[in-house]
Amino acid sequence: MSENGKIITNGPKASSRDRVRADRTDLLYKDIPEGGTLMKIDGLNVVYRTDEKETVAVEDFTLNVKKGELVSIVGPSGCGKTTILRCIAGLLQPTAGKITIGDTECIAPGSDRGMVFQDFALFPWRTVKQNVEFGMEIAGVPKKEREERALKYIKAVGLEKFADSRIHELSGGMKQRVGIARALVMHPAVTLMDEPFGALDAQTRNIMQEQLTKIITHSERTIIFITHSVDEALYLSDRVVILTKRPSTIYKVIDVPWARPRDRASPEFTQLRKQILDYLEMQNVMDE
Repeated sequence: MSENGKIITNGPKASSRDRVRADRTDLLYKDIPEGGTLMKIDGLNVVYRTDEKETVAVEDFTLNVKKGELVSIVGPSGCGKTTILRCIAGLLQPTAGKITIGDTECIAPGSDRGMVFQDFALFPWRTVKQNVEFGMEIAGVPKKEREERALKYIKAVGLEKFADSRIHELSGGMKQRVGIARALVMHPAVTLMDEPFGALDAQTRNIMQEQLTKIITHSERTIIFITHSVDEALYLSDRVVILTKRPSTIYKVIDVPWARPRDRASPEFTQLRKQILDYLEMQNVMDE
């Protein structure tokens, strides 16, 4: 951000209301037992209308998400995965349906949801630590607590040696780690990840999957994860939601019963991967 040609490194002035919202999110998360229903998505519909036509993008999408689970959503390209995630984030108003976290309806962006984007969406003029601190600045978190929390999550994603580095000095995988730390440091009830590793090379992508697995294993994070990769979905998820073509709805939900970390070469992994790929192929044929 710049003003009169000068770079501004300080974030917007925090409000007490932002801090109260963050505190309420912490209380909400603590009040729900592990494995209890945290988020409800009920009858979600998204219709795009123009003067010439009406396009149904999402139709009757209904899903309960438990506290502490990672749910991946897979489906054909363009089926509406990101549309669903944007509705959950409060960035897009659905035509019909309701999304709630606890007893609060999600009708706008809020501190109870964190977002990790494929394109990183970081502030290039800030350091790694300053990027991770940004949301806490907005929420009015005191400086000492802000720094302690930022460094904790920077360490959790393996970037403690780069806390004072500028974003342009980082690789793609390192930038995405910053994005993950920035989302998790706010203690959101639900973290939304929109193909966060999709732009990375295969080796870096595997490293990031392992890093996220460690975070999941050592925390109670609830994550909704969009991906095109069935392999990635199985490696990370507690459940995999398979979508149909547009108008998108749930075709099948697959439970992934294995403890982490997982062996991609195991017969069980290979068999379930084939089963999901068969489901995807089957619903594609049925929709044609």
